[in-house]
Amino acid sequence: MLSKLLPWKYLMQRAAHHYGFIDPTSILARIRQFSQPSEVAEPIELLRAGVSFHARGLVNTKAIQTNLDWVWPYWVEKQFNPNDPSFVPRAFSISHVNLTHRDWTAVGVPDLALYPIVDPRGLVTPLYDGWSFDIWLQDSDGNLHFPSKSQSFKQKQHAQESLQVESHHETSKGTITSTVELVIDDNASPVLKTTIRSDIPDGGKIVIAFRPYNPEGIQFIERVNVNKVRKQVTVNNDTLVHFDRPADCHYFSKYLHGDVVSAIERDAASDDDFEVKCEAGMATAALGFNVKPNSGQQTLTVHIDLAKEMARDGHRSAKTAAWSELFAAAASLETPDKQLNKVFKSSLVTLALLSAKDIVPGPYTYKRFWFRDACLMMNALLAVNLPERVKRAFPGFLPHQKQNGYFQSQEGEWDSNGQVLWILDRYEQVTGDSVSDDLVSAARKAVKWIDKKRLDAPNTRHHGLFPAGFSAEHFGPNDHYYWDDYWAIGGLNGIAALFTRHDMEEDAETARHLSEQMKQSVEASIDKIETHKRQGGIPASPYRRMDSGAIGSMVSDYPLQLNLPDDPALVATTEFLLQKCFFEDTFFQDMIHSGKNIYLTLAVAQSLLRQGDDRYHTLIDAVVSAASPTGHWPEAIHPRSGGGCMGDGQHGWAAAEFLMMVRNMFIREEQECVIVGSGIPEKWLDQGDKVAFGPTLTPWGKMAVEITVEGDEKHISLDIDWHSNVKKPDIKITLPGYKPVNYDPQLKKATLTPLNDDMEANH
Repeated sequence: MLSKLLPWKYLMQRAAHHYGFIDPTSILARIRQFSQPSEVAEPIELLRAGVSFHARGLVNTKAIQTNLDWVWPYWVEKQFNPNDPSFVPRAFSISHVNLTHRDWTAVGVPDLALYPIVDPRGLVTPLYDGWSFDIWLQDSDGNLHFPSKSQSFKQKQHAQESLQVESHHETSKGTITSTVELVIDDNASPVLKTTIRSDIPDGGKIVIAFRPYNPEGIQFIERVNVNKVRKQVTVNNDTLVHFDRPADCHYFSKYLHGDVVSAIERDAASDDDFEVKCEAGMATAALGFNVKPNSGQQTLTVHIDLAKEMARDGHRSAKTAAWSELFAAAASLETPDKQLNKVFKSSLVTLALLSAKDIVPGPYTYKRFWFRDACLMMNALLAVNLPERVKRAFPGFLPHQKQNGYFQSQEGEWDSNGQVLWILDRYEQVTGDSVSDDLVSAARKAVKWIDKKRLDAPNTRHHGLFPAGFSAEHFGPNDHYYWDDYWAIGGLNGIAALFTRHDMEEDAETARHLSEQMKQSVEASIDKIETHKRQGGIPASPYRRMDSGAIGSMVSDYPLQLNLPDDPALVATTEFLLQKCFFEDTFFQDMIHSGKNIYLTLAVAQSLLRQGDDRYHTLIDAVVSAASPTGHWPEAIHPRSGGGCMGDGQHGWAAAEFLMMVRNMFIREEQECVIVGSGIPEKWLDQGDKVAFGPTLTPWGKMAVEITVEGDEKHISLDIDWHSNVKKPDIKITLPGYKPVNYDPQLKKATLTPLNDDMEANH
């Protein structure tokens, strides 16, 4: 009310004029001209996140560029180096943020949403958005060797009984290997355990350095205390760090005196001081652990109790399943392509980690909820036979639904209701289990919201569509995005089927009728777009030309399958994107992401697979090649550095789409039919190894496929567990290079016949 009574616009204009600033209201008015009028200019949640992000960037600006004699995290060492492809000029940049190496790997356990992260050079950040510790080598001559500056560094992920990130730093004087993992101790408390193995033939030190930063930039350390027996360090009066043996020396420094590196190089150990305080929040400390000459491999273990972190995150217990249990239940993959197998398992790990509580698209920057990411990740969890992780996430949807039926994760994003309706139906279809009455009731409200949200705007291109909104941010300015409408249509189709299963035929008919109305509105809208703007395809919105935002319209094809595989408009859109919007065989999203996007590349690959266009192989190979050494991807990849330039460093949506791609290569659905093997490369079978995938969930039940080689013959077998109450589908085996087979489920296996056998016989 007060905002309407006071003349805010006038006051802002007067203040700006008085102090010599440009009028902010005129600038905002100009900016709005680049987008369609909308009720939400930009989601407040994203504005809040952006302010926090760049607030740190401002601190980075003050702290880093005037202190380049410090040892900084890997992204700074690269991004501030003019000799490096990662270099970014700082000039007029108000804030300095990580735009080149947004790569990190989380460790954790399957059912606890704690995600300590390790950067590409082994920097460990134990607490969410907290300080870090680094592991340095000091040789016998006193020289320090820093991983963030090293050219000889290897990193990999292990996932067996525990999830580990192993970092190997090799120098001319020796090596240090660290293994980071989250374990549950005897008191049922989470502990970050780092095991450090060194091999320094001439002797030296392992140095554990406490750093006031993380992979995003500065994160303050105001106080570090070393216990008198030097087996324990307390950081910021809050976090205890335990060592399995006392340090032989320790060093302190505060911002005024520079980095602790200087004290180490001068051998200015803090023998009489056991605490450092820094008002600037830039305290640094280091503990040295001697390694004697010719002593062979030495081991040091660091434990950090994360019980307080667990409590802050809302967990009451650290009870969790073991990784071995999860792997035993989930789909497995076996192919001759070892790198693809590795990336598949790493993607499975990422999806399991990020579905420990609320399903979130990242362990750090994106550790918050979006319906968009969550629903697509849930679809992949179903595809790899982890339905319980989907079921337990559903109750978390309900608090996000408004009284009017809107499932809101971010304001102004109109795709969420369709996505929720779609995944509710998908879950019921593939599991044979019913969702709760509360969710069914919420779905009825969601349908009503869709009906009320549509615009009654005759004689416009957006009549019957959703209002202009922010939608998925990589499409561009606020607009009437077909992406939102297609999701509503797909969701309505799905929920109509769910309502029918629940004997709610009146609600089902309402949803079907609304879906048909929206479909007609979208088709009429597309028909009104000028031919030169469409180029035969479907732009992002009625008011856009064909550009990279058209990737949003492809959702009609995958995953929603609202059209036939050879739909001319979708084929034309696919071709436009491949010709105009790809870089190094990956989709390059110009808008906001400005990098190579993995999940969007795979969406195009899925359409190519549906169309029978074998160029999907090239896209999959590029995606696998772009994976980090630990087997995952950031949201977008810098075209020169190869590191992340957007979003979280370990992106859940990307992992989900890779799992879906592999699944659909082996087993995919088309109408009332199961297509088996249509994406399996011929070269896999030529190598004579077994090829297998499964189990996966389909609308008809559970399936797994295995291809074996016996002499000159190749056989395919399916392990099928159909739902009891559904009509069984046709099964078509269509491996490239082999004659199609209509599979008889009564047979244990079928023989594959190469297509060239017919050609040789005819010849």
